[in-house]
Amino acid sequence: MIYRHHIAPPRAFTQFSHDLIRHPRLSSDAVRLLTWQLSLPDGAGESLSRTAGRARIGACAFTRAKRQLKEEGFVHERRLQGPGGHWVTHQLISNVPLSAAEAAKILARMPVHTPSVDASPQVAPSARIPAAGAPTPPPTDGHPKKDPGEKTSHHPTRPERKPDPEPEPGPETTEVPETARALVAALPCLSPELRRVPRGMHDELARLASRWLAAGHAPTAIRTHILRGLPDDGTPVHRPGGLLRYLLRDVPPTPDRDTSPTAERPTPARPSSRLAALRECEGNHVQATLFRPAGDETRCPRCLTPPPLRAGASTAVRRA
Repeated sequence: MIYRHHIAPPRAFTQFSHDLIRHPRLSSDAVRLLTWQLSLPDGAGESLSRTAGRARIGACAFTRAKRQLKEEGFVHERRLQGPGGHWVTHQLISNVPLSAAEAAKILARMPVHTPSVDASPQVAPSARIPAAGAPTPPPTDGHPKKDPGEKTSHHPTRPERKPDPEPEPGPETTEVPETARALVAALPCLSPELRRVPRGMHDELARLASRWLAAGHAPTAIRTHILRGLPDDGTPVHRPGGLLRYLLRDVPPTPDRDTSPTAERPTPARPSSRLAALRECEGNHVQATLFRPAGDETRCPRCLTPPPLRAGASTAVRRA
């Protein structure tokens, strides 16, 4: 149960319609903004944004409340250009909804406010203090003239630079054999990844390959070494020239077959005594067949023995 107790205010009160206070499409901020404006005395020029600030209504809530009041016809605005080119906005607030035509008739009877009377002092330009001295035109003959006698330099004296000694000829300047150049030129045929080697690196790679050739490595061994160094899992080579430089940088020693000790040489495997007496049959077999010959025969006993005749085949011979 709710009980209500009313005490009529003795002064400073405003009458509002219940339809305005209970409006179904107006939020509480919109109703508070509208009632606050209607409670102001006649002639008060307080704008809606100023009222929202005094009523502690935020920016987003004020925008939403103003939009609701304009949609329901409680607030109407017009923009006019007054004397001096200033644009002014007139706002009309009513306690009942008004159409656009009704609001235009009421605003037409209102005087146009001229802001030039009470304009802010920042709008009018202030008095400027003239600059000291007389104005001088800019120079048009290039750079200003300077007195070379007054110019001094504070930089320390630089020592005289001696010419660089001529570099001594090293292994880089030696002549590269044609075999090394041909080997490097044929590297793109080994793999598609080596087709993007820069042409400027061919001389460097040829000098590295010549070191391998001078050490006794054959071109085939060099190509095999490069193929082993390429990725075999499909990984792309972004810098094939750098990869070749890395693979040819270190020259391994050449294996010497004549000077290797006898103990390290692999001994060929000898067949056992049982396999040494066997011979491979020269007959028609699906797989190789070994047999032990009694003399000089080259076929196994199975190939030498004729196959038995079938019953149907012998009958056919007798009938013939």
